[in-house]
Amino acid sequence: MLWRGVCAAPASDLRDECPVVISQLPVVLEDVQVRVGATVILDRISLRLTAGAPTALIGPNGSGKSTVLRTAMGLVAPSSGRISWGGSVASGSTHRALLFQRPAMLRRSAVGNIHFALASAGIPRRQRRSRATELLRLVGLEAVADRPARRLSGGEQQRLALARALAQDPEVLFLDEPTASLDPEGTKAIEEIVRALALRGIKIVLATHDLAEARRLAGDIVLLHRGSVVETGPAEAFFAGPSTPEARRFLAGELLV
Repeated sequence: MLWRGVCAAPASDLRDECPVVISQLPVVLEDVQVRVGATVILDRISLRLTAGAPTALIGPNGSGKSTVLRTAMGLVAPSSGRISWGGSVASGSTHRALLFQRPAMLRRSAVGNIHFALASAGIPRRQRRSRATELLRLVGLEAVADRPARRLSGGEQQRLALARALAQDPEVLFLDEPTASLDPEGTKAIEEIVRALALRGIKIVLATHDLAEARRLAGDIVLLHRGSVVETGPAEAFFAGPSTPEARRFLAGELLV
């Protein structure tokens, strides 16, 4: 992962300061139901998210994609069922992060946003400058480090929000429609970052409405409909020959109602 990779480098002066971190993987949802009043948002979901290539959650609007992310993150408690992270049911962790679809920018510079995130993550002050520089470089924003975050373009703001999420040194990174409001150039930039993070060993789980994006990024697919898992499996097999009628209709562009 990002900082553990830095700590492992032979020349790093941070080696002795790297904590031992218990793995968050696999993230396992077992028969999870989420209800709001009488409304069932997730209906007996069972998923196992393991290390490796990104997992894409797809499905029509209202299928439960965002709720799955929030539940897997530990922000939403199941009404019933069980969720565990690396075999533990303890939900507190600074090594999971969630990027919301419309993240808010703080009223400070781009680098100031990252410094705030690093401070919130408990990173010692003496390390923040170098880490902020690396994060800005990773998302391609070194040139606008001192620009007010709220004056950045939509694509730049999304990349900055991604850098803030990475300040948590996540082993698992949840992305909720990360390119939904971006133009092709902004989408390409985010997707390139996602690939780079996956190569660093960060597990990416993203919700997307864009089937082409899922094809480009995902190693495996989870299709949701009405709060239930309809089909899951390797992305290549899913797109080549889905096994359920709902998946075949969805890939054909039909509406699932």
